[in-house]
Amino acid sequence: MIVLNVTYKCKAGKRNDFLDVIQKEGIDEASRAEEGNVKYEYYLPVADSDEVLLVEKWQNADAITQHGQQPHYKRLGELKADFVVDTIIERFEV
Repeated sequence: MIVLNVTYKCKAGKRNDFLDVIQKEGIDEASRAEEGNVKYEYYLPVADSDEVLLVEKWQNADAITQHGQQPHYKRLGELKADFVVDTIIERFEV
């Protein structure tokens, strides 16, 4: 299994707007429905009101590759231009 911790550093005051659009457009649900997805959940750190942590768990590298080719993944990339200033990805194989 592969675990990705994706930290989004949002523009000041834009964290909730970012999450609202993700949910309204169904990006989170579409990602959870993908073959090979084990977990896809957003968490809000208390200490930083402009940060979002996304924890993803995938069965294997092929599932992650397929995820990166999905329209909702590409849409998330477009949304980041409006809401996110930095993205940090940590990858773990367990």
